[in-house]
Amino acid sequence: MEVTTVGLDLAKRVFQVNAEGAIVLRNALRRGQMLPFFAKLPRCLIGMKACGTSRYWARELIRLGHDVRLMPLA
Repeated sequence: MEVTTVGLDLAKRVFQVNAEGAIVLRNALRRGQMLPFFAKLPRCLIGMKACGTSRYWARELIRLGHDVRLMPLA
């Protein structure tokens, strides 16, 4: 099954990664595991809430070829 959309929950230490629809992957990643993990994924849409470090992660994920969308907090 190909991953096309990922929801990324940024936190201080462990980040949660969930894929679209029926969950095809669910990972908890530490900061140092983030970029190697996403470098292995095919290009996909990554959605995350706008917070203190979200712009940094968005830039890094875009450099890896992903499409990133930041969403304002409700």
